[in-house]
This record gives sequence, structure tokens and C-alpha cells, in this order.
Amino acid sequence: MSSPEIHLILLSETAHPSRWPLGRVWHVPASLRAIHELLHQLLPQHSPDAWLFWDARLGAPSADAVVNAYQLPGDVWHAGLKLGMGGRPGLMDFISPTGVFQKDPADSIVATSWRLSLQASLLKDKVLRQLGGPFPQYRSLAGASLEMGYRYIRRGAFVRHVPFLVEEGKCQPDGAQALPFEDELRFALSHVRRLWVQWGLFRAVLSGYVAPRQALHAWIRVRKEPLPSTPPPYYQDVPPIKCKPDIAPVTVLIPTLERYPYLRTLLDQLRRQTIKPLEIIIVDQTPENARDKGLETDFADLPLRLFHLDRAGQCTARNYGLVRSAGKYILFLDDDVEVPPTLIEDHLRTLEYFHADASSGIADEIGAGPLPVEYKILRPSDVFPTNNTMIRKDALYRSGLFDLAYDHGQRADGDLGMRLYLGGALMVLNPDICVLHHHAPRGGLRAHKARVITYASSRKYLLHRHLASVSDCYLMMRYFTPRQVREAVLKDLIGTFGFRGNIVRRLLKAIISLILLPHSAWVIGRRMRIAREMFKQYPQIPSLDQPEAAA
Repeated sequence: MSSPEIHLILLSETAHPSRWPLGRVWHVPASLRAIHELLHQLLPQHSPDAWLFWDARLGAPSADAVVNAYQLPGDVWHAGLKLGMGGRPGLMDFISPTGVFQKDPADSIVATSWRLSLQASLLKDKVLRQLGGPFPQYRSLAGASLEMGYRYIRRGAFVRHVPFLVEEGKCQPDGAQALPFEDELRFALSHVRRLWVQWGLFRAVLSGYVAPRQALHAWIRVRKEPLPSTPPPYYQDVPPIKCKPDIAPVTVLIPTLERYPYLRTLLDQLRRQTIKPLEIIIVDQTPENARDKGLETDFADLPLRLFHLDRAGQCTARNYGLVRSAGKYILFLDDDVEVPPTLIEDHLRTLEYFHADASSGIADEIGAGPLPVEYKILRPSDVFPTNNTMIRKDALYRSGLFDLAYDHGQRADGDLGMRLYLGGALMVLNPDICVLHHHAPRGGLRAHKARVITYASSRKYLLHRHLASVSDCYLMMRYFTPRQVREAVLKDLIGTFGFRGNIVRRLLKAIISLILLPHSAWVIGRRMRIAREMFKQYPQIPSLDQPEAAA
């Protein structure tokens, strides 16, 4: 296999002879204007496989390390976390405090991370052409690098942190470059609604993160700057499966509780899959006197394995099925979804093409309204919906199974997804893989009085308030800093004023939310205290190689 052609852009104040075996070399000062002008000159003339941006102060790049990084799954590979970019820009803690990608993986592993540094970055030529390079409006290389990485991951490029790009001991002592606050503000205004940026700026001042004078000066300088145009989504054409089998080593795992009419519809649709599963495991938690006795007989043509549990719990049920599964892949489905005939095939195709650990689709939810735009782009996934996700089973050996803390509450899938992401798993969100989610009015988590009020219902009904549940609070406290948790709770309270409707109903919702604000704060405070108490007993995360722990 021939080596890829990779051109080197060496960030150096002085031009000196440089040998680079993989392509041509250009020297450029570490100035955004100079880098922008150089790329404007080079891109029409050169089309290598990839471009390597490298700070000469790190010493000479290793061609072997660069080639090894290029051969990994992904589109962009960098050493930003290792070079001190973790947790930046801090202003985002006040705007999007508990987004999955706000939590950084360890800087010692290969993992998804948008916190790129142009000091050591390898980019496919296609990415640079489609999504653009660093914006020259920034004052610092760090600010432009971070914006570039965030733009890439949001528009569908797979951005991976690869620490071995930079040899141990070669990192600068001050590897985290200076990041002016006005660049943090530019970053936020480029990617977040202005109203939430203003809220974040207000909170950053009140919290002492930035001095009022500094915040005011930054706002005056930045607020009227023209925003960079948003590029179209990065194009990924997922080809058909190379060798399409009749039956694949897939275990379909479906926990069910008092939803037999929906379950029967789903099983009938699984009959028509273009690629058949190895097995379909149903873990039924319905009370014995209400169980459907005819499932195995009526669906005898399916590779059905039916288990009954007397104690209901979503994590208990899924863990029970997982340790008894025989498939190389696990397809998680809820019992109240409807699926297309190509569901299994589409997930397998996505896993194969991206060499991914998990493939997640989307769900059209009855009454929830249109999906946000970020769920219409094929991209690295920051969600792990157990109503439409396929995962390589061996990834679960590294992450563990479902935390029993969520047995009767929501966010069990978010917790497992977070552990997979932090462990370096490559997860894909493919919006072309879609199921219909009915949100059945009874059974499932509703049997435990969870998910009674949803985000969608809070925007529809005047008296509904979508506040963080106990399990939401538990998840936040497990993975995020006290500042991020505090800001997420405050955003939750502000969110109670949100509503969809005419101006009269929106005004009425605002009045009701204002009256209920003290009670909303009390409810969240109480739930936070309960979540804090949960840490005395949890997390309880069984391992896949310890089946007795989940039984």
C-alpha cells in the first residue's frame, strides 16, 4: 500500500530547509492572515490526500505517526487536547454547559474531540475544501483553531484527537496558547443564538469568569462583526454493504412493559428486514397476570427468545438481555417504535463504512414537532438513543453495561453513550436511519412515572414544566464540573418560560412560569439533593463478562 500524499504547512517565523517525505513543504508565520492567504493560494493548485499543519516549535513531525493517524477512521486528526486545548473556550460553560462534547476525553487516548489545535493537525483535503480553513477575523491561533474544530464536527466531519501525533516531551511548556476573551465571544456568536450568547455573557460576568469592563469591551468590538457563513454539511456518501448476507450476527434487544399492541406491530416489521437478525431477545417485565401468552406462537417464524422478569426496570432488563445475547452486534429498540425494512442493513452499512463502534439513527416522535437541524446531518454522534442504535458488542466490554441508577428513570442511554464516547468509541449519527416513535401513553418508563412531562409537552401545555429529573441531575453530577452543573440548572429554570403558540399564550406562559419560579427552583434543588444521595449507592455498572451481576 503506497503512502498517502500529505503536504506540510509549517508554522514558523523563519523559513529554514525542511525535509518531508510525504509531500511538499511551505513555511508560514503563525499568523491567521498569513495562513488564510497561503491556503487561498495553494488550494486551487494542489490536491494532496491531506494537509498537515505543524508548529515548528514542536520539532520535526514524525512521518510514521502522521501516516498511522491518517489510516485511522476519521477526516481530521489532531493533538489539541494534548496541547492544552481541553475545556476551552470557558464561555461555553455558561451557554452549553452539559453538552456531551463539552466533556473532554482523556488527552492520552484516541477519541472524538473538536478541540483542535493547528499546532498539530492533519486534515483531509476534502474537508479543507468543503468546510474551509481558519477564519482570519480571530486574534489568536487558539481561537481560530477551536472554531474550526467545532465547525467541522457540527457540519459532519469526523474529528479525532490522536495524542501520538506529538511525541512525549515535545509539547511546549505553555502548550495552551493564549485565548483572548473576545475570541471566546466570536466563537459563541458564530455557533449559538445571540440570545443565549447574551445570557452566557451575563452569567460569565456574574460568576467572576470575566471582568465587567473586559466583557463590555469585547462585546462592543465583536457584536457588529459580520459572522462567517455556515458551510453546507460535509458530504459523506455511504455505499452499499460490500457483501450483503441473508442473516447477520445481530441481536435485536427489546425490553417491553405493558405494550403488546405496539410490540406486535414491531415484530411484524422485523419479519420484513432485508437482512435478518440472528436473534430477537424480548425481555418482558409485564406483570404475570397481564402477559401476552401468544407471542412465541404467533411469531414462531422469527428467531425469538422471550424472557420474563418479575421486577421491572429498563436497565435491569437490557443488562439481562445483553449478557444472554449471541450476536456480534446489538440493535437496541424500544417496544413502541415502527421500523423500515432496511433498518438492520442501514446500521450495518454505516458501521462498516465508518469503521465505527456505534451507529445511531433518529426517531420521528409523535407530537414532538420537527427535529433540530443538527439531527438532519450525518455526523459524529453525541447521542445514544436506545430506540434506534446498533453497537458492536465488543465496545460494551470496555464501557460496561447500563448503570442501575437509571433503572426507573431517564438518561440510561445518555450515560452509556457518555462512557462509550469518553472511552474513545467512534459513534455515528445517521439521519437517514429513521424510526417512528409513538411515545405510548402507558408502559415503559411511564409505568415508573418518568417522562410524563417532556420537552415537547412543556412547549405545548401552559402548566407543563420540563425540569431536570433526579436521573438528569445524577448524570450531570457524574460527568460535569460544579460550574457546568450550576449553569445547566439555571438554564433549565429559564427554559420553563419557553412556549410555542401565539403571543397571547406565550405571554400567559411567561406569567405562569414567573409565578411558579420559586417552586421550580425548590423542585430542582430537591432533586439535586436526592441525586447527590444516590452516589452513596451508585454507580452500579455490571460488566459484560459478569453475567451474574446483571441477572
